[in-house]
Amino acid sequence: MFTQTLTRRARRSPLLELLTGPHGVDRYTELVDPTWTNGEARAKVVAVRRQTRRSVTLILEPNQAFTGFRAGQHINLTVEIDGRRRTRCYSPASAESAQHIELTIGRHDGGLVSTYLCDRARPGMIVGLDSVGGDFTLPAILPRRILFVSGGSGITPVMSMLRTLRADGFEGDISFVHYARNAEEACYADELATMTGVRVLHGYTRDGAGDVTGYFDAEHLAAAMPDPDLVYVCGPPALVDAVREQCPDARSESFVPPTFSVPAESTGGRVSFTESGIEATDDGQPLLVQAENAGLEPESGCRMGICHSCTRRKSRGAVRNLITGTVSTAEEEDVQICVSAPVGDVEIDL
Repeated sequence: MFTQTLTRRARRSPLLELLTGPHGVDRYTELVDPTWTNGEARAKVVAVRRQTRRSVTLILEPNQAFTGFRAGQHINLTVEIDGRRRTRCYSPASAESAQHIELTIGRHDGGLVSTYLCDRARPGMIVGLDSVGGDFTLPAILPRRILFVSGGSGITPVMSMLRTLRADGFEGDISFVHYARNAEEACYADELATMTGVRVLHGYTRDGAGDVTGYFDAEHLAAAMPDPDLVYVCGPPALVDAVREQCPDARSESFVPPTFSVPAESTGGRVSFTESGIEATDDGQPLLVQAENAGLEPESGCRMGICHSCTRRKSRGAVRNLITGTVSTAEEEDVQICVSAPVGDVEIDL
């Protein structure tokens, strides 16, 4: 700690900035410790736990460039795999006030980053942190009765909210219903079993066991908390829809890629990737896919329009948002290429 304090003071020295020349102090201090940077948020993995066979929990120690998050928000996590930086968005499970960031990452079949972290995450690993965002957060004025519902990996933002509420001394009523395929895949079950002030119900959709049977419906709502003042749900779209059918005003979030249909016929326009000088004929796919098919390797994360890591500048042309169907013809605008498809000729700074 003493050494880090001296390093932070040294980095602020105008003389040292002059002596280190155009590369800046960060390029030299990070040779000693990769997290010792002023401008780039990074974190060191200080502990790794494997709660279930299909998940890994990382405890991260962020550097001073990381400015924090609100319970329920997501963070873009960047890890280097085979020499290439890969970014995905994950919601912390830790409380807002916690010293460390806790991420529990579920293994997704075919998922490059989740598989890598589940198999190879280790203490001492350095990861990048960027673009905290999302409005799936607690209100400034809390109601008396709050119901949380989650499914699978959707438990992480809910755990962050639960831990934050308890750390802040919330005295209202809290109920939580979590759905997993079976008891072995129910993350945080031991902690939830001992969490005072929270009524917890588990539903296991594959083996029919648990405190509730089947999928969320009016009976599950009645068992958890009749007439809640505020409802949060995070999980697969089917769960979100089921909760909203019973609680239309529920606040929701889903990390499952949205379903959108690619046009049956492409526009046949010219897609110009201006920075690389590559051109392609539009095939109707999202611009991210077309760029990858053209041999480019643009940065991307969620591939579902959430994390914004794939955002690029469109200098000319029109694009259609494949989620909303909205067509934008504005020049010089930023677009998320993972969910945007060309409408005619398009120029993208890539």
